[in-house]
Amino acid sequence: MKNESLIFGIRAIIEAIGAGKAVDKLFIQKGLQGELSKELMKVVREKNITINYVPVEKLNRLTRKNHQGAVAYISPIDFYDLENLVINVIESGETPLFLILDQLSDVRNFGAIIRTAACTGVHGIIIQKKGGAPVNADTVKTSAGAVFKIPICKVDHIKDAMFYLQGSGIQIIAATEKADTNIYDTDLTVPSAIIMGSEGKGISQSVLKLVDQQAKLPMHGDIASLNVSVACGVFLYEVTRQRL
Repeated sequence: MKNESLIFGIRAIIEAIGAGKAVDKLFIQKGLQGELSKELMKVVREKNITINYVPVEKLNRLTRKNHQGAVAYISPIDFYDLENLVINVIESGETPLFLILDQLSDVRNFGAIIRTAACTGVHGIIIQKKGGAPVNADTVKTSAGAVFKIPICKVDHIKDAMFYLQGSGIQIIAATEKADTNIYDTDLTVPSAIIMGSEGKGISQSVLKLVDQQAKLPMHGDIASLNVSVACGVFLYEVTRQRL
């Protein structure tokens, strides 16, 4: 099941893109040359797919087959357009609730977060095209199928998504242990988007500077932080509690 979304070979990837498959990750060997690779680049640029240029050793670790310098992960879902989704949510009359994942890398955490988000009425999850966890078979399994039930938006830059949300009247709240205010003193009854950071580094400083508020979970003992999927669950259920 782990590799069912992996395809390799330049022609195979070109055909998959032409068939309308959503490419979640694309790895291309550094310095790749040839007419077929030029055709691939043309198709990739037309579809605005992010390329990860990697050494051949990386591709050899992904597959032992003849990859021709190109490996891709095909997403099992179609991604949503953020602007259209935000407009639809606002027009529905519901109070918007979005989740932004800043460079979250572990697919199991990602899947667990998707599952909780689906259970707490999140209208959409926003991830960046480059650097985050892929939507693959492991994500589907860990989410218990919830990945098919909640809109996921892939954006070029998290910051641009934040500006758009703020311009649409949605406050941005960073979940960070560095905050002075805890989550239980934060008003979540208004249109909100919560940002969760990566497992190791948390939310990037450049993103933190743009948020409207920061909030933390009260902690006891010597452990400095919770697993990101657990922390996300606490935040989302506090939103649910306040909005009931």
